[in-house]
Amino acid sequence: MHFSDSMHTCLRVDEIVRLLACELVVSGGKAAAAALARCCKNFEDPVLDALWGTQDRLLPLLETFPEDVWDVVSHTFVSQPTTPISSLLNYSIGKVFERMPTTVEWARFNKYARRMHKLKLDCSKEPIPSDVLSVLQLRTLNEPLLPNLKTLELKETAAYMIPFIPLFLSRRIACIDIHFIDCPPPVMVASMIVNFPKLCPYMQEISLQPLLDDSTITHAASEMLLTCNLDTLRSFQVDSHLTEEANRVLFRLPDLQGLWSVFTEHTPLPTASLPGLTVLDVQYFHGHDWLRAFHATPLSKLTDVAFHADCDRIGDFLEAFENIALTTSASASLSHFKFYTSCSWNPNYNSLLSFKQLKELVVEFSCQGGCSSSVDDEIIATLAQAMPKLEILQLGKAPCQVPGNVTVQGLMALARHCPGLSKLRIHFKMDNLTVVLAGGAMPSPSDGESYLSRGDCALTSLEVGEIPISDHHTLPVALTLLRIFPRLLEIECGNMVWGQIADIIRLSKQVDSFVRRSGMTYPLYYLS
Repeated sequence: MHFSDSMHTCLRVDEIVRLLACELVVSGGKAAAAALARCCKNFEDPVLDALWGTQDRLLPLLETFPEDVWDVVSHTFVSQPTTPISSLLNYSIGKVFERMPTTVEWARFNKYARRMHKLKLDCSKEPIPSDVLSVLQLRTLNEPLLPNLKTLELKETAAYMIPFIPLFLSRRIACIDIHFIDCPPPVMVASMIVNFPKLCPYMQEISLQPLLDDSTITHAASEMLLTCNLDTLRSFQVDSHLTEEANRVLFRLPDLQGLWSVFTEHTPLPTASLPGLTVLDVQYFHGHDWLRAFHATPLSKLTDVAFHADCDRIGDFLEAFENIALTTSASASLSHFKFYTSCSWNPNYNSLLSFKQLKELVVEFSCQGGCSSSVDDEIIATLAQAMPKLEILQLGKAPCQVPGNVTVQGLMALARHCPGLSKLRIHFKMDNLTVVLAGGAMPSPSDGESYLSRGDCALTSLEVGEIPISDHHTLPVALTLLRIFPRLLEIECGNMVWGQIADIIRLSKQVDSFVRRSGMTYPLYYLS
């Protein structure tokens, strides 16, 4: 009897079969799913759809062609574009078309190509030869190469790939996300992006970066916006400033959820009306007068903001942003705040205390020419109390060699008030480590538990950079950090002493794990 003849009635329902196929693939049972598809016709299409729906490589699709279609050339890996195949040797195998595929071979290719809904390529890891792309491009003269593709993500995209990007597009595309390896030639990019609205009339999300500051890009990006379907557009993140007309349109889209805008000194300030905005990313090259565009604008759904100041005219930006946020109701919804500048800066963090829902706070500035961090225990304690939901806190870039003002007391305040904190980067100092931490002496072995397990802070990653520390303090520093942050796993550092502390913490974790598994009443390495 054929397997499908004895199948339970419920397994003849397409929705149930597809759900089972997806669960099997997602759970890592791809081989079992493929075997099931081969022995049961009812499972073939659902399993193939699940297996091919999302791809992070193009090679599996190309390998649906017979081997004699390819001319195999082995060589040492160089920057010349190739389509690599996994190999245990120290070279990749480049493949190029030896002959044109036949109609039957293209039909087999299409059987799998039509099932792809999401393609995510890292072009630096799997560069595709231009001659292969040229053959595929011939196939798109009458029909799309990937007719049902909805999401296209290209990372580290080289300039030679740009003319071939349209071959992956179709009318079903909803999301385009392209990250170039360098700022490509403006004319090349412009000629591509102006055609996006025609090739993808229902585009919902577009992300292009990095792009050169060039008038050709400005006009092309503006034309793309003005000719796309504004009723479907939900996210516009293009690394270019726009014309005055395009800005007026962009800043009046009621259903826009994600916006990346670039303001130059001569950018006209539109009056924003973006009630649906959830993500705002702004890069500006002058003062923060552009904030006035958002004054009194309803932003009750805004959750993520990121600002990039490519100038030294930063001033009291945090205070200016707070004033705008309080008039837009954004302070109640904001959960992620990021500010980046390559300049030295000493901000007043009090302006951030209104954002009590923050889960991520990143304020990145430079220590070049002298450390500009003035964060101390009082500031840290105040921030921690105002933002108990913090999960990521990063103030300044990687800590420099100048001792910070935050002490053990500041770290303890973070651990006490922000139990969900998982990632931390601040300028601090580790002194007076021989003094017993606040809260009394370390527990005695009779307590029946390791002090490593005490406390609730979730911190697992600590970035210390070049924070000065004596090599005589490695053990007390390691144990102090573990006392404050019992779940600490990773230390990002820039010197050998901190590397030794990281090793001690890893070893302590291993010993503690052994003690727990062995059922001992107290850890072997207990120090008091």
